[in-house]
Amino acid sequence: MTQLRNDPARGRYEMDEQGMTSWANYRLADDVMYLDHVESPPPLRGSGAAGRLMAALSADARAKGLKIVPICGYAAAWLRRNPA
Repeated sequence: MTQLRNDPARGRYEMDEQGMTSWANYRLADDVMYLDHVESPPPLRGSGAAGRLMAALSADARAKGLKIVPICGYAAAWLRRNPA
């Protein structure tokens, strides 16, 4: 199973699958997390890797009481499909 990593110094969440890393760049301001960019390596695209990353980082943000504001189009679409 893949494990979510958060690197606050870089403003980046990461998850590894099949030896490759999907990531999400973010910025924090008070209790708001701005998701600037979400990306998976080309071989992982279409496999659900970015969605698994979004699910894990959303759960982490929820646990920390953060509101997510998507800047990235993918993040915005994912959040619309997964309102919880």
